[in-house]
Amino acid sequence: MADDVLHGSCLCKGVTFEVNPPFMRFAHCYCSRCRKATGGLRSTNIAVPVAQFSWKSGEELVSRYDMPEARSFGVTICSRCNCPVPRITRDGERAVIPSGTLDDEPSTRPGEHRYWSSRVGWVEIDESNLPCSD
Repeated sequence: MADDVLHGSCLCKGVTFEVNPPFMRFAHCYCSRCRKATGGLRSTNIAVPVAQFSWKSGEELVSRYDMPEARSFGVTICSRCNCPVPRITRDGERAVIPSGTLDDEPSTRPGEHRYWSSRVGWVEIDESNLPCSD
């Protein structure tokens, strides 16, 4: 499936998109910003060059917040169902896709734990074969 298009959507299916592997990055992030953005203990995102990503429907439903004090951190949601959706980085070079919004399963797995030292104390690593980095 590495060369097959992957489809994704928000909860209400108002926003749909496609992404083409290979991925630049597929990683778990434990930083405080990602925890707040997802409401979970980590985010798991996929990054691809913007040319490998396309909106299929509902781009007008996408609401974006760029954290002013951060060089590149932002969040995008569907304005109808408040589900996280992909975002294009501020420099326009990459698409960042919350992996949970994929409707298809990628053929690869996350390859890294980012900002591991920022994790909350009760997090236990369950994928011990992945490198941990900061």
